Amino acid sequence: MNLKRSSGILLHPTSLPGPHGIGSLGAEAYEFIDFLAQTGQSIWQILPLGPTGYGDSPYSSFSAFAGNPLLVCLERLVEAGDLDPSDIEGVHLPEGEVNFGFVHGFKGRLLAKAAHRFFREGLQERRTAFGEFQMHQGYWLNDYALFRALRHHFGDISWTRWPEKIRRRDEDAMGEWTEELGEHILVQKYSQFVFFEQWFALKEYAGSRKVQILGDIPIYVSLDSVDVWANPHLFYLDDRLQPTLVSGVPPDYFSETGQLWGNPMYRWERMAHEGFSWWLARFRWNLAQADMVRIDHFRGFAACWAVPAGSETAINGSWMPVPGVEFFETLERELGQAPIVAEDLGLITPDVEELRDRFGFPGMKVLHFAFGSGADNPYLPHNLTRNSVIYTGTHDNDTTLGWWNSITRDERNAVRRYLGKAEEIPWDLIRAAMASVSAICILPLQDILELGSETRMNTPGRPGQNWGWRYRSGAISVDVRKRLHEFSITYGRTQ
Repeated sequence: MNLKRSSGILLHPTSLPGPHGIGSLGAEAYEFIDFLAQTGQSIWQILPLGPTGYGDSPYSSFSAFAGNPLLVCLERLVEAGDLDPSDIEGVHLPEGEVNFGFVHGFKGRLLAKAAHRFFREGLQERRTAFGEFQMHQGYWLNDYALFRALRHHFGDISWTRWPEKIRRRDEDAMGEWTEELGEHILVQKYSQFVFFEQWFALKEYAGSRKVQILGDIPIYVSLDSVDVWANPHLFYLDDRLQPTLVSGVPPDYFSETGQLWGNPMYRWERMAHEGFSWWLARFRWNLAQADMVRIDHFRGFAACWAVPAGSETAINGSWMPVPGVEFFETLERELGQAPIVAEDLGLITPDVEELRDRFGFPGMKVLHFAFGSGADNPYLPHNLTRNSVIYTGTHDNDTTLGWWNSITRDERNAVRRYLGKAEEIPWDLIRAAMASVSAICILPLQDILELGSETRMNTPGRPGQNWGWRYRSGAISVDVRKRLHEFSITYGRTQ
């Protein structure tokens, strides 16, 4: 991938300000793009856009293809005539944190109401657009809408606990349930239609301001997802459709027992036999939604840590080979040279680096990991290469201010020796990232706002209290804008 020297901001749309308890694809998103353009930024990095399941994590989704209806802008639905102004008047929740409990119910009710009006009174032009959307996206949309309708009908329990016939997708049962739940299925399809209607309008606006979207593809999918229900043959499941092998990472310096993620493992030999059709469809759709994509846990395309289902830790797992070369050759043959960023953090072995470099994918470099282990640390700026993406921290890290306040005195001294000073954290670390040779520099919005640990997006391994941070209207001051723009000019990263 031929990378232009540039910089951008990491911010998931849920973290945008706004009145309805969660960020949306409305006016605040357009204003954020204006902020990026005005300060010379070329990239908006987001997290996965799918509908969130357990814990509201964007990395735990009901679908690898669908969008998250919670991000739909209700004001846009009023403008389109699908809702009345009175439906959203007087609803103004405090900013600063996502209120997932409220938003699920509030937006769910209003999307159902909007869908009924749309199908009854919607303008012919948009109804035609809906028909085209349904036709072009039917390969995932029909299964997804039925899956969500069934899940709602059965009290939001996992598909693995549904009645036998529909759990196994018996043909007669599929037809009967599709007819019985027809109204709810249409609401689900409408919700996807308006999500992508709004998303692609926003992406087009970003393009007009010379801002690219850097999306995110998690390597694994959730067991409780339409992807596994609709494609059980592609996963390690037993005769009862329960997982036999699940995902994780092995024990390392940070964890004596490794990490047990629990996603069902892919049967890569079957995917290869089918020409990787599921993966190709996934990449096509994600690359339609974004200008570039980051592959989360890229090392899983070289080999994956497979753990017997039912294990309490990841200790007893083993490395399972993955046909990554064959897959990326197929992807390149079908889609050309895809604009991919490889998340190559953690336990990286030579085979992972060889796979990344063979296809020219830039890797990730995180400055929070750079200090405290000597001059050979691969994340220190003097050890970087141009074909990389540098971060102060990511969504899984503490904020830079929080990181600085938590590291040891020796680590702080190492930072001071390297930077020549550390009097103004996080801006001193931002300067180091901006000045580095890495072609792309990405900064979490929390860092340019100088925010602490209380605004951290995610703490891996913590079961709750993640993904909820939002910035407040007016938080990006004139001084912050000016400083970010000056850094971009000084280090040659402007649009």
